Amino acid sequence: MNKQMTAADVVGQLRDGMTIGFGGWGPRRKPMAIVREILRSEVKDLTVVAYGGPEVGMLCAAGKVKKLVFGFATLDAIPLEAYFRKAREAGELELMELDEGMLQWGLRAAGMRLPFLPTRCGLATDVSRLNPDIKQVQSPYDDGEVLLAMPALNLDMAFLHVNVADRLGNTLITGP
Repeated sequence: MNKQMTAADVVGQLRDGMTIGFGGWGPRRKPMAIVREILRSEVKDLTVVAYGGPEVGMLCAAGKVKKLVFGFATLDAIPLEAYFRKAREAGELELMELDEGMLQWGLRAAGMRLPFLPTRCGLATDVSRLNPDIKQVQSPYDDGEVLLAMPALNLDMAFLHVNVADRLGNTLITGP
């Protein structure tokens, strides 16, 4: 199966209400050609999962995002992405704000096809108060430790920016 396609072909497969993930960290390694193609499309009401950067702001500014699941939304030198901030302050987004570790565990749980993964990430923080759907679980072992059950962050589609990819979908990142 050849997995090579144009940005337009990929975005043409998106449907309203899908959950999409963006790779990268803040402003680095973002698949901006895909973001620009989404901006040109009619797709809307997306759930976006990301360690956010410019893609979050651009999609928020265009009204494409219904829900954002994120660890942060930054441009580094600008601590809070401006268009994300505007949408958040206007109450235009449903939010699931997580710490960075919880976001990673949610993606890992999805990749392992598990409903959740237990973690210490987010314990003793406001994350549980802000996300009451995230439950606590108790270890079944003698320690009885209480952990957060980070739910799987299942994606319909994920977008990455890599240096090299082949027709089978194998990728290579050669730098930061």
